[in-house]
Amino acid sequence: MPLSSSSPPVTLEAWLAHCERLHPSTIDLTLERVQAVAQRLPLRFGGPVFTVAGTNGKGSTCAMLEAVLIAAGYRVGVYTSPHLVHFEERCRIDGQPVQAQDLLPHFEAVEQARQGAALTYFEFTTLAILSLLAARALDAVVLEVGLGGRLDAVNAVDTDCAIITSIDLDHMDFLGPDREAIGREKAGIMRPGRPVVVSDPVPPESVVRHAEAIGADLWRFGRDFNYAGQQSGTGTWQQWSWAGRQKRYTGLAYPALRGTNQLLNASGVLAALEAVRDRLPVTAQAVRNGLAVVELPGRFQIVPGQPTLVLDVAHNPHAVAALAQNLDQMGFFPRTHAVFGAMADKDTAAILRRMAPLVDAWHFTDLPTPRAAAAATLAAQWRELAPGLPAPAPQAGVSCHADPVEALRAALEEADPTDRILVFGSFYTVGGVLEQGLPRLAAKHVG
Repeated sequence: MPLSSSSPPVTLEAWLAHCERLHPSTIDLTLERVQAVAQRLPLRFGGPVFTVAGTNGKGSTCAMLEAVLIAAGYRVGVYTSPHLVHFEERCRIDGQPVQAQDLLPHFEAVEQARQGAALTYFEFTTLAILSLLAARALDAVVLEVGLGGRLDAVNAVDTDCAIITSIDLDHMDFLGPDREAIGREKAGIMRPGRPVVVSDPVPPESVVRHAEAIGADLWRFGRDFNYAGQQSGTGTWQQWSWAGRQKRYTGLAYPALRGTNQLLNASGVLAALEAVRDRLPVTAQAVRNGLAVVELPGRFQIVPGQPTLVLDVAHNPHAVAALAQNLDQMGFFPRTHAVFGAMADKDTAAILRRMAPLVDAWHFTDLPTPRAAAAATLAAQWRELAPGLPAPAPQAGVSCHADPVEALRAALEEADPTDRILVFGSFYTVGGVLEQGLPRLAAKHVG
């Protein structure tokens, strides 16, 4: 039921608590309710809207697109989810998280516009942030899809340029059993006659067929845009170049975001910018400056100090494979200590098997959500898998902890200064560590 007009929540925390009570399900993949409320708000944007879907690489793609556009002098709004520490992180204006008080009138607007409809937490909060973005005089808006694409609340907004990053197996209970089914859901963000950039090198046929069926302007990696890189003797990228349909960039520095897939994500960003160049022209210098300063916490984030601390929200096998490759390229560490927590619906067995060659000690953690796998469950799964895996898996230490902070403290106690500690898995795992503030946590971590 709607709130009475005399007693609306007066804080962001109260509004979020209200949103959690409205719908019996956390996820309800239908778009009709959101579309109806969106039409009543209404949501109109002055500049181009970029909608970004995919299994992995969405956050990095949004951050790089945002950074380049800001470097070009544009006013940019971004919506991403989930957040790591504070809800306000989900919405950025000109690179800065919005203030809680700025969101309050937009929660009230959604409350009035929903007219009693039972929106999920994600739907309600998405509409509130979209309302805020529509109220600002922005030159461009970047929207990250939460789950899938076709039925995600973000898809209530017609995109001017869709970007689809890598597609792999995740959220299969909601999106389907294979890449073709999942790709079909991601393809739902496309719009007829408008560009769609697909940066997955081998996209599912369902994505290509849908673009052709609706007459979208399909930009495919390897056909419409590509990159080439120059590597040093250690295998790290020194410079790279990019070519699209008409534009080219040479002698680019590696993006500030670390990781093996960031050139692929950056390539998709540059293709999207070329696709809308008539509305948002961007100079080569803006590209260089934006990619040089882009930041995104929790994506292969290396915290300086001893022992080396790595934070990464990789929580599905595809992302963990990239994480393992990135870790392998870091150089030698005597031991790697892993702090790991994940949702129960993830393929944790595949994740553990992939990370086994790199991890010498596991610190499994509970997470503050009923969706999470218990630390004891993860530990039992590891003990069952470890005997059949090569070293160091059978000898790896195992411990269970009540929360990520406790797990990290235990890892710090065990680790030598020359070791490496990896905190990875769910956003709750990495966010739980960041929320406490790394300097306060890591008394042993000498920066």
